[in-house]
Amino acid sequence: MSVRMLPVPDGLDGMRVDAGLAKLLGLSRTVIAELAESGDVLLDGRPAGKSDRLAAGGLLEVTLPEPDNQVEVVAEPVEGLRILHDDEDIVVVSKPVGVAVHPSPGWTGPTVVGGLAAAGLRISTSGAAERQGVVHRLDAGTTGVMVVAKSEHAYTVLKRAFKQRTVEKGYHAVVQGHPDPTRGTIDAPIDRHPRHDYKFAVVAGGRPSVTHYEVTEAFRAASLVDIRLETGRTHQIRVHFAALRHPCVGDLTYGADPVLARKLGLTRQWLHARRLAFAHPADGRWVEFEAPYPDDLAHALEILRAD
Repeated sequence: MSVRMLPVPDGLDGMRVDAGLAKLLGLSRTVIAELAESGDVLLDGRPAGKSDRLAAGGLLEVTLPEPDNQVEVVAEPVEGLRILHDDEDIVVVSKPVGVAVHPSPGWTGPTVVGGLAAAGLRISTSGAAERQGVVHRLDAGTTGVMVVAKSEHAYTVLKRAFKQRTVEKGYHAVVQGHPDPTRGTIDAPIDRHPRHDYKFAVVAGGRPSVTHYEVTEAFRAASLVDIRLETGRTHQIRVHFAALRHPCVGDLTYGADPVLARKLGLTRQWLHARRLAFAHPADGRWVEFEAPYPDDLAHALEILRAD
């Protein structure tokens, strides 16, 4: 993906987002409308709808797929990928560690969409070819529950639900130390790290990011935290707790203690998408799904509790 930052010129003042961006980027209004629907068009830091109006001097941020780096979905079984629910509209899975959600340039490992294809599951054809059916993501190093759209209707409804923040996303994390207060909200903007482009950071002027948390169990050197995400930025939980100086245990990228990680046998961050709840796209009924802890995280908890 590439991100384009575009100031709104005077000549486009008052024009619809889809029409104005079509002129600026040389793309069709249909393509711009799809980008806006996916939440890939921001106007002054906020998601913009296709019919929103531009204001001269505003700042557009558009995330575009790289046309020269298209990758194919390879259907191959994924060890540890568990199907929690499957119907005509959605499939809900528990994603194992070391598995990306979809193919991307430079990624040679297994993917959720490839695993579903190998299992013979048909998913939505909406979205870019390598991301068909994908309505949200988890990092390759993060385990847990996620939903993939199987029908075109489900794709549209779920994309809108994630954009409008009506989906409940619950995570569990083990963080170093003891957050004070034990219950609170982290409201801090996130953007690319100013010096390391593989990381993200709390940055003035970044995208609004809100994390609600509550400590549910305290250990000698760490705490188990129940987390509810209001927004869904890349690395959001990892960045927010690192900014509080309580990084996820095992998260060496964001400053975790390598000695503690080795003691607990962790080779990645202790972070798990525990719960996902949303209105089912077929009939609107509220559905909830939970994914159990994988073995490495459960083992680390056992050590902490015994210490």
